[in-house]
Amino acid sequence: MMPVSRMKELLRERGQMVEENLAVCLDGRAVPQRLKDSMLYSLQAGGKRLRPVLCLSAAALCGLPLRDALPFASAIEMIHTYSLVHDDLPAMDDDDLRRGKPSNHKAFDEATAILAGDGLLTDAFLMMCRSPLAPPRVLRAISELALAAGSSGMVGGQEWDMIFTGKDLVSIEDLRGIHAMKTGALLRASCVCGAMLAGASDEDLAAIGSYGAALGVAFQIADDILDVVADTATLGKPVGSDAAQGKKTYPALLGLDQSRALAREQAEKAKAALAGFSGDEADFLRALADYTVTRAA
Repeated sequence: MMPVSRMKELLRERGQMVEENLAVCLDGRAVPQRLKDSMLYSLQAGGKRLRPVLCLSAAALCGLPLRDALPFASAIEMIHTYSLVHDDLPAMDDDDLRRGKPSNHKAFDEATAILAGDGLLTDAFLMMCRSPLAPPRVLRAISELALAAGSSGMVGGQEWDMIFTGKDLVSIEDLRGIHAMKTGALLRASCVCGAMLAGASDEDLAAIGSYGAALGVAFQIADDILDVVADTATLGKPVGSDAAQGKKTYPALLGLDQSRALAREQAEKAKAALAGFSGDEADFLRALADYTVTRAA
């Protein structure tokens, strides 16, 4: 077992690697200054950088040095950031705060925020293509990430989320399906892509994919719980915004106690998926699964 303090230390260190790479990702390019400022405003807004850290750590788990996976991991964070910029827009979730700061469209304007998201998404694929690894591995990982981020993954999940918002007859199966696409697909792909970059076997890819899928469910449930129990300073956005918008969440359908139990069950499932792995990297990923749910305990 890895101590929580050590897990948090590694999470900070790896997050900082990503931060430093993102800070210079637009350097040396002819980007209009206002657009560049808008893109960097959201890229540098903070956060634990969970998705790129998962990519780095899954790569390291399978024997690849962290630095070799850094361009691809940074690209994943660019895609995640674009999705947040667009989700906050008035036509979508209409949120004025993100990570304790004005949302991009509030700090700039709606048109610039849309273009910033477009730029982050497209530039992410440029970043991936700069990976120093064997092209077949990179191409396979790019395909996996595009599938997770696109219309049958994150984008499709956001559409389903909007369709079901305000609807009364939503089942737990519906909710699982929405979040498997909207949140879970990119979290799972972050893990799988790191392993692909390292040239992992199909057996290891399946195990790491199972870890990522279960972690994604646990993460979403914890987020839903935090939207109910946290304060605005901790959450970085208005508390209760999901309920105010009529969004269906795990606490709304199951209650807090059952939601916490389900999150713990999924965290244990994620840890069990790594039973075939040993060493510090496996311990880190298992500790990260625990941390995902304890933050909402």
